[in-house]
Amino acid sequence: MSVPRIFDRRRVRQRRDRSAALAEPANFLHQEVAARVAERLLEVRRRHERVLDLGARECALRAVLPAESADMVVACDLSHAWLARSGGTARVVADEELLPFAPASFDAVVARMSLHWVNDLPGALAQLVGLLRPDGLLLAAFPGGETLHELRAALLQAELDIRGGGSPRISPVVDLRDAAALLQRVGLALPVADLDRITVSYADPLRLLSDLQGMGESGGLVAHGGPLRRDVLARALELYRRDHSDTDGRVRATFDIIFATGWRPHESQPRPRPRGSAQVGLGEALGRPPTASGQ
Repeated sequence: MSVPRIFDRRRVRQRRDRSAALAEPANFLHQEVAARVAERLLEVRRRHERVLDLGARECALRAVLPAESADMVVACDLSHAWLARSGGTARVVADEELLPFAPASFDAVVARMSLHWVNDLPGALAQLVGLLRPDGLLLAAFPGGETLHELRAALLQAELDIRGGGSPRISPVVDLRDAAALLQRVGLALPVADLDRITVSYADPLRLLSDLQGMGESGGLVAHGGPLRRDVLARALELYRRDHSDTDGRVRATFDIIFATGWRPHESQPRPRPRGSAQVGLGEALGRPPTASGQ
């Protein structure tokens, strides 16, 4: 089956390259996610021989991981400009939709803030699983849930008010339940998906739009409705201030980051026992007295 083309991958790369060229790119969200990913990776309490850091940008995982936790970290990103800023020795420019690595090349794959721009998320996850050695760890972090719901609602309502119809302006995202199902679909063992909500406060919603451009996190949709008219933008900013302001007059922006983890299957991993193999009844396990048959 053909995969719907939701994102223009060339445009996505161009947006990342432009953000990397800024003297001070808006990288605070990616840095925060990098730190939280590193915390989760360290909780595994295992030394990794080779780690793929997909979506490295300049906040490379190697810089926030203790040296003793990984022998080699390969930084990989769609944007050559971002990798040029990251430093380090092992750097590969590659598209997340078609990675150049051999099967079973890594014992850990970390995908940070990049999978939300791929057209075939199940296919991309399956590809990452194929790069893992048996009992290898996949840890992915990407926006989902109600990310930017404030901006999405304001832009849609503004276009309805002025143009009489809306067009997509904010990228679609995955909810937490679907993320957990995707882990099972690609054959990962012990899958877990959880969500961290990061709320950012702005003096004005126009600064949020500037930050999204500075992150390289805008303008990647194939069907984007054309340039945003000034009158529509003005109305959207008005609605944003009206509906999403705090008592101090500042506005909120929500970023829900989904953290998805799973392991490539291996015989050493714990497995559920077959159905019907229990030797103790549920009532007895709960401390209830046994009931005689037929009573």
